Amino acid sequence: MKKIGLVGGTGPESTLMYYKELNSRIDLLTGGKEMPEIAVESVNFRKAWDCVSDGKYGELTSYLSEKVNLLKRSGCEIIALTAGTMHIVFDEIEKNTNVSLVSIPKAVCDEAVRRKYKKVGLLGTVFTMEQDYMKKDLRSAGIDVFVPCKEDRELIAKRILEELELGIVNNSTLQEFNAIIDRMRIQYGIESVILGCTELPLLLNNKNAVLPCMDSVDIHIRELIKHAMM
Repeated sequence: MKKIGLVGGTGPESTLMYYKELNSRIDLLTGGKEMPEIAVESVNFRKAWDCVSDGKYGELTSYLSEKVNLLKRSGCEIIALTAGTMHIVFDEIEKNTNVSLVSIPKAVCDEAVRRKYKKVGLLGTVFTMEQDYMKKDLRSAGIDVFVPCKEDRELIAKRILEELELGIVNNSTLQEFNAIIDRMRIQYGIESVILGCTELPLLLNNKNAVLPCMDSVDIHIRELIKHAMM
């Protein structure tokens, strides 16, 4: 079993999901014989978020690279970022650290290909929805990626930052998000929606969403487990 390293804290709620699920799933898969060694480097969420918001990508790269290097020095063989938005500097971190990270966008793309989707919707922070880091693998695989209109993107971003990042889950927000997803289904013909922010699974899942969800946390965790148990 390889030691897993997580760059967490962006935000804390999703980091808790990663830690809990990695332990419980590997315990189950090994018939109660093993649980993984996990190291977490938890960053200052406010500092990282400000770097993204202010476009200080060089500073963000340095900050996250420092955390990856600490995990590497602690003996972690499998390392990942636990936030979709932090993948905005994914390539730069890999170059800085010479570490091959387990990517959320790549794992999500592989799952979309496996499910044979041709059109998907993408929800996440405003950066995830408006920039290319979550879309480029999907587009290279021939999958069309659609995002909500500007007004809906702003609403989603607000609810993520002011509610989900703080562990607050409101039924009114679920209704708002489902209405947005349904509008995208009607307008673009999407077959599924990607939960591109790792806090979104706190709110949406296959039981309460109007379309099948691609849960980036679940997909990423399965990929981490696969690599750790090789």
